[in-house]
Amino acid sequence: MRVLLVGSAAARARLRVELDEAGIVIAAEFDSLADAHAASVHADAIVVADESGPSDGRDRDDGPIVEALTPRELDVLELLADGLSNKSIAGRLGISDQTVKFHVASICGKLGAANRTDAVRRALRRGLISL
Repeated sequence: MRVLLVGSAAARARLRVELDEAGIVIAAEFDSLADAHAASVHADAIVVADESGPSDGRDRDDGPIVEALTPRELDVLELLADGLSNKSIAGRLGISDQTVKFHVASICGKLGAANRTDAVRRALRRGLISL
């Protein structure tokens, strides 16, 4: 699997070790999610490094993402944050509403979210999307 790694230099360095051990290839690294989206580098997913560090003592209800969101899931997530329905998201992305439903379920699972609103909240806190 090839991924784009996003975050501060220190956060990327911490995560780079874990990804290397897991056999995940880092195709490129970026300081921001916007830079990663604008890049013309092919990757299977974008991984956002946790900026809090290994043990900073902050209380976070959002644990680490076990599996990175795919670029398509990030597209769906951004449209969810805009308040679009599954049907509207499907129309914008040129996919079926069943496929959108599948992506929303996958996003919720990966973020540990109870529903689409919770997924958007968690994504905002992690810096995956912005409003």
